[in-house]
Amino acid sequence: MKNRLRELRTARGWTQADLGERLGVSRQAVIALESDKHDPSLDLAYRIAALFDEPVETIFANPYA
Repeated sequence: MKNRLRELRTARGWTQADLGERLGVSRQAVIALESDKHDPSLDLAYRIAALFDEPVETIFANPYA
């Protein structure tokens, strides 16, 4: 699932570890999300959207569109 996670994270000057800490996940989980090797759970997708104050749809591309 294509996403803007890396773009949003780097715009704030956060490392992958910083983002993981803010989300309560490991740095490895952030790496997997950013490289499209793992899709977030619905809960995690909403936590990411809340953290960046953006709708889920602007962060994660709809794979069915």
